[in-house]
Amino acid sequence: MTQTLLEVRGLTVEFPTANGPVKPITDVTFDIHRGETVCLVGESGSGKTITSKSVMRLIDYEQGRITGGSVKLNGDELTAIPESVLQNIRGKKVAMVFQEPMSAFDPVFTIGTQLIETIRRHDKKSGKTAKGHAIELLRRVGLPEPELRLNQYPNELSGGMLQRAMIAMALACGPQLLIADEPTTALDVTIQAQILSLLTDLQQEYGMSILLITHDLGIAAEMADRMIVMYAGRIVELAPAERLFVQPRHPYTAALLRSIATLDRDRNVPLYSIEGTPPNVAEFPTGCRFHPRCPLATGKCRSEVPPLAGSDGHEAACWHSDELERAEGSIWQLAASKNEQETESDLARTDERIPVTRPFLFEVKGLTKHYPIKGALGRTKAVIHAVDEVSFEIYEGETFGLVGESGSGKSTLGRVLIQLEKATAGEILFGGEPLTERGALERRQIRRDMQMIFQDPYGSVNPRWTVGETIAEPLDVHGTWTKAERRSRVEELLSMVGMNPSWAERYPHEFSGGQRQRIGIARAIALNPRFILADEAVSALDVSVQAQIINLMQKLQENLGLTYVFIAHGLNVVRHVSTRIGVMYLGNLVEIASAEELFSHPAHPYTALLISSIPWPDPRRKRLFSPIQGEIPSPAAPPSGCRFHTRCPAATARCKEEAPMLKAVGSGHSVACHYPI
Repeated sequence: MTQTLLEVRGLTVEFPTANGPVKPITDVTFDIHRGETVCLVGESGSGKTITSKSVMRLIDYEQGRITGGSVKLNGDELTAIPESVLQNIRGKKVAMVFQEPMSAFDPVFTIGTQLIETIRRHDKKSGKTAKGHAIELLRRVGLPEPELRLNQYPNELSGGMLQRAMIAMALACGPQLLIADEPTTALDVTIQAQILSLLTDLQQEYGMSILLITHDLGIAAEMADRMIVMYAGRIVELAPAERLFVQPRHPYTAALLRSIATLDRDRNVPLYSIEGTPPNVAEFPTGCRFHPRCPLATGKCRSEVPPLAGSDGHEAACWHSDELERAEGSIWQLAASKNEQETESDLARTDERIPVTRPFLFEVKGLTKHYPIKGALGRTKAVIHAVDEVSFEIYEGETFGLVGESGSGKSTLGRVLIQLEKATAGEILFGGEPLTERGALERRQIRRDMQMIFQDPYGSVNPRWTVGETIAEPLDVHGTWTKAERRSRVEELLSMVGMNPSWAERYPHEFSGGQRQRIGIARAIALNPRFILADEAVSALDVSVQAQIINLMQKLQENLGLTYVFIAHGLNVVRHVSTRIGVMYLGNLVEIASAEELFSHPAHPYTALLISSIPWPDPRRKRLFSPIQGEIPSPAAPPSGCRFHTRCPAATARCKEEAPMLKAVGSGHSVACHYPI
């Protein structure tokens, strides 16, 4: 019989606010058995992180308190024990890996100092013994040269290396339960694969249980033994992973699964998206909290709270779970909301979306961008090779995807394209006219035709400006609009992006992440530009909101004739939206092909390894992760020859000495590799 490690019953948490107390989670009940991985999924604001922090009583430091229920670890009640006892449990019996590794480390102390302190705090080892244990931990989590890393500061490590160091610190005292809160969200797909593979290996080695919090259902499918789905502070479904993916019993779960842009999904069909947004914690609906967004909602759903019920370990909180269970076939055949009934003409696309007869909007020739690193007396001591000798074209009206690991030069290339940064060398033609030689005034005038959608929609706006003022800023900078014309245009733009025009007087903090991104899109299209750079525009969004934004961008492209460069590390999303895709590695463009061709027949080993690192959102199709070994080299000292040869399993002596040129290997398919696949 499987032994229960963590037992949570009826957990309810309360936080004080200026308008009275709120309860972000209510009546949460679940178990975690020894040695198993449980994934907690749901949209932002569903209560996942609050639940995990409540287990460790970390909400005590955020003015939160447990007002009901029980949390037992190994049979010991955690909700009522004093803080002094809790400090001995945290780290020793239960540890946590956070989404942002920098938040777990003190920037003024070395990695070794903090790791050794954690070990000695719980195990009372000597300094020498603790140091040896710390080095072994860093080696175990795959950090190269652990003795060196021990003496480095957090800011000296890359994101992937720092995440490994944080995992080492969490494992320092051999906890029975590891809580990992979105541990790979900010990481590239290759580093993500490394971290997930590492967690799986360490779990088997230490025999620990894992509570993994994620909004990436592909990760959940690869990692989970069982899954918990949360919505608006309640658990709505709990089941073994394979059963939940095959036959969900809650409409919210089914809708989440249908929103995923999978690698085998028809790119000509719009992504499914859940209507509306999750409720505010202070305004939870009565009855079933999902009923305002549910296509199956009835009067009973609006007035009565459904209990979590079921059999065979599969429970759902839905009055219509029997209907979903009886539905034949997969989740794709369940009842659809109205956005799936859009006619194909609304977003009509084919694999060959851009005829070769269309003109080029961009022609890039030998583009280079270097950043000098200054030393003493202002002398250049090194040069960062952000982009090197990149050449390609972008057709009018297409979406050109750019993929690659962090540090590959994607964002730098995008910023140089729209003249936010000046090229070191090379030529850019926009509509047949050179950009690189234009003066500041000319660049300002042409910039109205080139706009940008940022990754962080809140960080890219002035929080003291209303939405109307934010959207109208480009109109004020580039045009002479009367007050009435300005107001009318803002209202028109809000309507175009699916928002209420009356919201123009509200402020950014009053909107959800997806709504803020819509505001950013409205601002970007205000001047009817020809080109938009979308730099990780959907990477921080939940899968359901991501689908809404992608569908909106594609609809605007059809209606306004926009051309996009779409930069992202979610390769399945890039495949869905892109006409053609360019793959970058350490400042070089190593492959260009149509989206279907690139994913069906990758010609560069780097591209093939990127694709193999993508988790499939289906437990029945689990596969061994194939993470790329090693770290991406420093752009200040790129390797000779092919820059990927230091990590390439097929590298030869020629690869180390001779840099390959981008050459055609098929119609519209080019690769920079001496030995294309």
